[in-house]
Amino acid sequence: MKILLQFPEGLKQKALAKAKELEAEGNWVAISASPTFGACDLALDEARAIGADKLVHFGHSEFCKADFNVEYVECSISAPLGVLPLSVEPLDGLRRICLLTTIQHVHQLPEIGKFYESKGHEVVLNEPTGATRKPGQLLGCDAGNVAELDGSVDAFVYFGGGTFHPTGALMQTTKPFFSVDPFRMNVERLDRIRAERARRSKGRIVSALTARSFGILVSTKSGQYHMELATALAKSVEDAGLVAAILVANTFDFESLGNLLEFDAFVNTACPRLAPDDNGRLRKPLLSAEELKTVLDLRNQK
Repeated sequence: MKILLQFPEGLKQKALAKAKELEAEGNWVAISASPTFGACDLALDEARAIGADKLVHFGHSEFCKADFNVEYVECSISAPLGVLPLSVEPLDGLRRICLLTTIQHVHQLPEIGKFYESKGHEVVLNEPTGATRKPGQLLGCDAGNVAELDGSVDAFVYFGGGTFHPTGALMQTTKPFFSVDPFRMNVERLDRIRAERARRSKGRIVSALTARSFGILVSTKSGQYHMELATALAKSVEDAGLVAAILVANTFDFESLGNLLEFDAFVNTACPRLAPDDNGRLRKPLLSAEELKTVLDLRNQK
């Protein structure tokens, strides 16, 4: 069988060993050297270009159906639990907590839950919805049913590294939200990010109020392709008497976007990581679909 292997950045060091293992079984194997941003970013173009029979994507659970033979291989990572005692004091008085983590650490949630139960907490897990597959799992663009739990828990606790994954969930709740990072041995309350995100969102909206032309970004990545949404957004812009065009790319280069001087603002329909992380690099407003709606509503009120 002809196989293309795809690894996220943190697992690429395992690529050669896996390739040789599969070759020893009689397969022809190639390794994708392209960056991947998650399960939404399958190397389908590369797989088709080399005539692969199968793409094996490591490190993530299934995100979307593809018109290609794709095998997802989840990679569990047992993170050290020594950070848990550091979170006891910050969680004092918050009886019912919801535990959240990424697919790599989901298998550790029972043990983590027992620790918190021993400290007098009642522990619940968010249920999978949409692209999430397991109780307690978070994606950067899908937090399961976190919003539905907002009224029934006292706090949310994310176990894992980084802020991208928990931020999506954080914005869906008003309750205290903690990050328990086993790699940095750090416990941090993330509520401040809500106000920061709200401030930045307001700034983007204000900056786009005078825009006359909007570029609607559409990613061709398998799990980020939302042409129907982009078409609807472009129509809403044109119905407001403004100009819109759909801009298509697999990976958006913000220097290249900046060269599209005729556009006053851009609207993201791809990965939600783009708008908050890269807005400063573009030097023009980069709106979410919801922010665009607010801009058009405010213009309509004038």
